Amino acid sequence: MKIRNVSIIAHVDHGKTTLVDYLLRQAGTFASHQEVETRVMDSMDLERERGITIMAKNTSIVVGDTKVNIVDTPGHADFGGEVERIMNMVDGAVLLVDAAEGALPQTRFVLQKAIEQELKIILVINKVDRPEIRGTDRIQEVVNEVFDLFVELGASEEQADFPILYACARDGWCTTDDGEVDALIDGSKTADLKPLFDVILSDVPAPKLGKEEGFQMLISNLAYSDYLGSLAIGRVRSGKVCKGDKIVRRGMEAGQPKDEKMQVTKVLTYQGLAQVEVDELIAGDIGIVAGNENFAIGDTLSGNENVPALTRIAVAKPTIAMIFSVNTSPMSGREGEAIQSRKLRERLLRETRENVALEFEETEVPDQYRVLARGELQLAILIEQMRREGLEFMVAKPVVLTKKENGQTLEPIEYAVLDIPEESMGDVSQLFQKRKGILKSYEPFPGQSESSKKRLRLEFEIPTKGLLGTRSKFLTMTKGEGLMSSHFKGYEEVKGEFLHRVNGALVADREGKMVEYAMLALEDRGIFFYDVGTQVYEGMVIGEHKRDNDLNVNVCKEKKLTNIRAAHAEILVTLSGLRKMSLEEFIEWIDEDEWIEITPQNIRVRKKVLAQNQRSVIRKTGR
Repeated sequence: MKIRNVSIIAHVDHGKTTLVDYLLRQAGTFASHQEVETRVMDSMDLERERGITIMAKNTSIVVGDTKVNIVDTPGHADFGGEVERIMNMVDGAVLLVDAAEGALPQTRFVLQKAIEQELKIILVINKVDRPEIRGTDRIQEVVNEVFDLFVELGASEEQADFPILYACARDGWCTTDDGEVDALIDGSKTADLKPLFDVILSDVPAPKLGKEEGFQMLISNLAYSDYLGSLAIGRVRSGKVCKGDKIVRRGMEAGQPKDEKMQVTKVLTYQGLAQVEVDELIAGDIGIVAGNENFAIGDTLSGNENVPALTRIAVAKPTIAMIFSVNTSPMSGREGEAIQSRKLRERLLRETRENVALEFEETEVPDQYRVLARGELQLAILIEQMRREGLEFMVAKPVVLTKKENGQTLEPIEYAVLDIPEESMGDVSQLFQKRKGILKSYEPFPGQSESSKKRLRLEFEIPTKGLLGTRSKFLTMTKGEGLMSSHFKGYEEVKGEFLHRVNGALVADREGKMVEYAMLALEDRGIFFYDVGTQVYEGMVIGEHKRDNDLNVNVCKEKKLTNIRAAHAEILVTLSGLRKMSLEEFIEWIDEDEWIEITPQNIRVRKKVLAQNQRSVIRKTGR
């Protein structure tokens, strides 16, 4: 059987996973009576809840006499490491671009990686049925934008001569003729994804095979089976492998190459969404090998010691770091498993083995460890996964990683693209300029009709530390209508300091339960994060102070009851409101002298020093 290996790449929310849904359906992967959920490739609970792809995943379809291996990749910039390591498994890429939004920061990132790997790229302009672009030239503008991006990123003439399809992934159709789009939208013509199948078969080359005679495979992904243990996923570069073969794992240990002999216990390949056992894996196919518990991404599996190791997978370095600590709060162990430092260390090391975009470091404190990552969302996903495993621990405020060059301190800079309503322009630009952002472009959102609500597209260069903590403020300023995306631009000289958070914190001064009477008396001092009846302890942050300093308060104070009746009837008074904070909002909000306490049931913020007589309420500037 012929083989084609292709990945689906795009900016977040441009329709990758929906397109894969229809590719699987129309290729006959599912039985006619089979009930199939939407976004079948988003298998993680967190992916379904958040509507984003987090982990790259494999599937396959059969078109005629050709097996097409498809890899669905994440679109969010924080998970760019998943895209980088997957690119070496495929020979072509389907680049999806939203017909209204056009080429956004992550489009540039994924396209750059595809061009560097010399992949054949197929451009699919998706969501051509969006009402705001009907009757405009926006679709052709997007094609021109993408072509300019190809030239800017140094694509070869062959790569820049890419096939173009116009699609509505939500309805499962595409066409190579933009003149048919209107007829397909209004239903006077019908179509399916056959044009895309045809282009994949005709334009994506057959797998490039290695020159070695023996078996050779680079591990690009890992999985785990309760029955088989650790599973290595990758593309076979040369030779073949069968169940029972004795092979060599060419890995690394303590920074040094280490070879380990092993026996293959099982060989599997992808059939639709299922992993099925096969007799052998042949050169060019993407499959799974079992038989060793020490598999790591970047290892090479070789038929014998004479077959050399392949170049290890290299991904862009992390830009932020976060401290993970054992839970030392007074409520430790009440709501989950209060893990000791050894188990916390093992859990974080396991994550960094499976995710090459994360790095692990020891610290000077025995029960605290540093995890280096691409962005806040990547860390929030890791924290949420550990929380759902029943673990208790604490995390600190993320800090930006700087580096020294020629005696200068350099910090990471991001290129941020904002699509906002026109009335939010003043507040948003002020927010970004306060955080050392420089406005690079200001123009109307492309492809708008005269009748639609006026929107603007702003482009900023801003330090990574300036982006930390802006997302929730940005959404508030734009009333939830703003879109913000960014990509890593490079390192530049440090732009200066600014106050991370203007307001101080309301801090509980004793242990007890929050009482409505006390909260009503303190309501004019700030806003609370927790409701009446919440258990608190000394040093726990319960709200945001309206001034710039911290304030220790007694929220457990109850009304004293007497047998003397009041002369006037008491008026029913209730709290005006609470600010319920999510994990990501807490990560954005906390300061350097605070921890986030993570348990399976609750997320709390606390001061690193709990006793109020041992810490100052005056906050330092430059944080």
